Amino acid sequence: MHTALIRRVAATTLLLLASPGGPLAAQEIALAEPFKPGHTSRVEVQVKLTGKLALPTAEKGKPPQLVSVVGTSKLTYEERLLQPDDATLLKTVRAYREVEFERTVGDAKQDAGIRPSVRRMVVIRSGERKAPFSPDGPLTWGEIDVIRTDVFNPALVPGLLPPKPVKPGQSWKAAAAAVAELTDMEKVEEGGVAVEFVGVAKVNGRSLARLKLSGTVRGVNEDGPNRQKLDGTAYFDLDANILTYLSVRGTHELLDGKGQTAGVVEGQFTMTRSPVAKMPPDLSDAALRDLELKPTPENTLLLYDNADLGIRFLYPRGWRVGAVQGNQLTLDHARGGGLLFTVEPPAKVPSADDYLKETLGVLREKQKATITATDKPARVRAEPVQLDRFALDATIGPNKLRLEYAVLKQSDGGVTAAATLPADDAELRPEVARIVRSLSVTKRIEEKK
Repeated sequence: MHTALIRRVAATTLLLLASPGGPLAAQEIALAEPFKPGHTSRVEVQVKLTGKLALPTAEKGKPPQLVSVVGTSKLTYEERLLQPDDATLLKTVRAYREVEFERTVGDAKQDAGIRPSVRRMVVIRSGERKAPFSPDGPLTWGEIDVIRTDVFNPALVPGLLPPKPVKPGQSWKAAAAAVAELTDMEKVEEGGVAVEFVGVAKVNGRSLARLKLSGTVRGVNEDGPNRQKLDGTAYFDLDANILTYLSVRGTHELLDGKGQTAGVVEGQFTMTRSPVAKMPPDLSDAALRDLELKPTPENTLLLYDNADLGIRFLYPRGWRVGAVQGNQLTLDHARGGGLLFTVEPPAKVPSADDYLKETLGVLREKQKATITATDKPARVRAEPVQLDRFALDATIGPNKLRLEYAVLKQSDGGVTAAATLPADDAELRPEVARIVRSLSVTKRIEEKK
């Protein structure tokens, strides 16, 4: 559920509520915003959340622990609709001007932001999937999460507006795409959101149509099964043909396996939008002309940068960072591949030959592996940063595997990398090579006493 709070002049709101009359009140009105390539708007979104979540406990049979959750966020950006790459895509380019994101779950504080170097992003929506990338550099998973939980207006706004002209008092169902944007539902099992045209008012010489939203939706999102109750208000500027204001108050109930409430989060989502009279320089035709605005394996790479562990690398989006334990980090792929990184102080970084010898001993003696082929150590990068790689084909029990290894050595420390891949999955091998080539140590690695 998207929820938020916005600064709004109370007198304006009262005027809108008190002035529904006028010549437009009795006639059918088209409420339609022209989302065509080049359509640009300035957007401000604010979010405020509060509630309790049920977290599972380590002890079997013990009831979940209820913890408080509090969160706020604010995003301000200009958004320009781009020409889609095919008929199934909606695509915009955004330039973020202000980013604030804070959340506290129990005693754990979380914050996120977007680095200035990648605040220009392309956001793509295909079906129910929404994904951003920056043409200016790789994003971190935290940066993607900030954008992923925001609404996508080319899907939300048309889905809230009526498909044909309406009169005050008429209502319609919000489209599935709009419900998905408001609730973050991956699958809606029951319910929906109704929108009603309340009336028209004049504010500062402009005609604004007031809409009312309400409904209850049950389904599944990243939090699992949940039920959401939504109530909101929107204003459509009839002179500028733009949905200029949307505020939604929501109650988000997390459901357990029996359909019982396991936690409740409440909040408000509020968004203001306005037309852009002059195209921002970083979104102009000249600024975008030489950029790659289609997703590629290169511009969709993710950045992992752990200052505490002292390791940095790029990785494709099919991989997921796993656990960090001591000086080790895992990276896993949905198709069964896995990578293990071990960060070492300079004196403990092995040579590639020693690492190969150690690896063969472990495979043969402890795992009873049969080695069917060996790619001997080869230097990939030379001084001042040394990178050596080697590989093995092995059979361990019933499994045939491709085992890829690397040793990175810098003056401040080094990293050993061990990848386990299905033998018949040749596509993962170049991805592992790409990850390993991007490895670097970012601080002096000290020996633990």
